[in-house]
Order: sequence, then C-alpha cells, then structure tokens
Amino acid sequence: MNHYGTLFHVSLYGESHGDAIGIIIDGIPAGLKIDVEKIKEDLIKRQPQAIGTTPRKELDAFKILSGFYQGHATGTPLHLMIENVNKKSEDYEHLKSHPRPGHADFVAEKKYKGFQDPRGGGHFSGRLTAALVAAGSIAKMIIPFNITSKLVQLGELTDMEKVDSYVTEIMKQQDSVGGIIEVRATQMMVGLGEPFFGKLDSEIAKMMFSVPAVKGVEIGTGFRGINLKGSAFNDVMMDEKGTTKTNHSGGISGGISNGNDLVVRVMIKPASSIGKPQETYHFEKNTVETLDIGGRHDVAIARRAGIVLESMLAICLADMYLIHKAYQ
Repeated sequence: MNHYGTLFHVSLYGESHGDAIGIIIDGIPAGLKIDVEKIKEDLIKRQPQAIGTTPRKELDAFKILSGFYQGHATGTPLHLMIENVNKKSEDYEHLKSHPRPGHADFVAEKKYKGFQDPRGGGHFSGRLTAALVAAGSIAKMIIPFNITSKLVQLGELTDMEKVDSYVTEIMKQQDSVGGIIEVRATQMMVGLGEPFFGKLDSEIAKMMFSVPAVKGVEIGTGFRGINLKGSAFNDVMMDEKGTTKTNHSGGISGGISNGNDLVVRVMIKPASSIGKPQETYHFEKNTVETLDIGGRHDVAIARRAGIVLESMLAICLADMYLIHKAYQ
C-alpha cells in the first residue's frame, strides 16, 4: 500500500506526469512549528544540479492545504501538494508495448491490467520522492536527532573529488552508473525499536527499499563484517552511557537503538533509462527489437538521492520516537 507509520503516518499519492503529487501526514504534534523555508531547502537539494542529473527541472513549489495554521501544525492531518509543471508525456507512448528493461513497466501492466498511468513511470517514478522529502523535512522538526548523508562511492569510483570527470565519461557512453550513499543520524538516544517485527533496523530497511532504485541496505559495517571474527566485530562498551569503542552494529543492538551514531549505507542501482539502445522484447510484434528510450534521465541518480534517503530515515525515526514517547 501507499502509507507508512503508526503515530507519524504518511500517505503518498500521485504520478510522475499527473497534475500533482503529494503526501498526507497524520500524527504531527499540535503546535509544532513548521519551518516552510526548511522544506524548500530540502526540496532544492533533491533537484537536478550536478553533472549527470536529469535535464527535467521542476520548481517543486508546494502548497499546504490542511493541518497548518499561522505557522504551526494544528494536530489534524497535514496535506502537502506539489504540482507537476514540466512534463513531456509523449516521450513514453511507445513504451506501452515495448517496456523498458529494469523498470516497472512490465509488472505494472500485468498487475493493474493495463489501467496504470505509464507516463514517466507513473506512480513508480522517483518523481514522487519530492513529496517524501517534504514529509522528511517535517519529520526532522519532530526528532531531536541530526541526520546527514554523503555519497561514498559511484560505480567503481571511491575518490569523490573526481566525480564530475567520471560521470562525464559515463555520459559519453550513453550509459548510467549506480552509487552508495551513507546516511548517519547523530545525537541518538537509547530505546527506539520494538523486537521482533518492529526492529529499528527492519523499519529502516523497509523505508529505504521503498525508494525507487534502491537495491541494497546495510546497517553499520554490514556485509563487510564477513571478514571479521566476533572478537573484532563486537562493539565493546566504554562507559555507563553505552558508548562503544567501535560501531560495527551501526547504532542498533537487538533491533533497538543503543545511543551510538546510527549508520546506514544504501546502494542505488544505475538508472534503467539510458541513452544507449537496448535489445528487448516488443509485445505487439512478439519479437526482440531495439529500444531507444528517449526522454530526460539521470546518468547518476545517486548524486541527488542523499536528501531522499535522509528523509526516509527521518520519517522512520519520527514514528519510532513518537512511539517511544507514548510508552513513557
């Protein structure tokens, strides 16, 4: 379904080339000051600016239609809407019978019996993450934690000072490249999360995998810990607050936050829409044919995904934080 959360509850709607996208947030504490400028700042971070990001530029001008009065949350559902104004829907007509490799075109056609909106990927599009960024910005206003992100790898490149030249070369090849983003929450507290099925790391993984293009999530050292023995992987406590000498567990023990920095690494796959022609099945002609996708697409979507992942973590933490306060 298209909603998440228990006490901080979000419902997402819209399509890439529809009139608008938006989000309805229920559970915002009454009286919370809503910093509209902060929402604008986060939405700007998501917009394509760097080399290798899409030429499609939306203003992401939003309207808060309910749950907001005189600068504060009223305590009732907050409805935030973002209009889509820069659309070229004709770029997608030929994809109805010639679905794009790596996209949701084929499964959407089967699941929704052809009634889905195919333009720009419809409801499956990364365009909807703009609404999630807005929700995440509001979530950050609730939680006492600080969330940041950084791109740590792009394709085979680990030297982030060489990103522009690397992406330029990928663009010349008419191809795309994936990346790894590290998201970190500091000033954390002990106690967020509910075993077994409400573990903090389980909820974080669920949220991260909800983002289009995410294909891998690890907490702390994650898969790299396979090279360590237990004596090295164990995070030895150094004081009565639970501060640990290492942080291989990424700030989570037994599904519950332990007060150390929360560290999440997320793999963003290479964008499926590429300039290079691809040989794939054509359903009307019943044969494999060359597909030239066209359109305006990201070569390195990971370059602007950091703020999206920050927002997903913030939404998750806001829900967990309000649950924790309710128990207290």
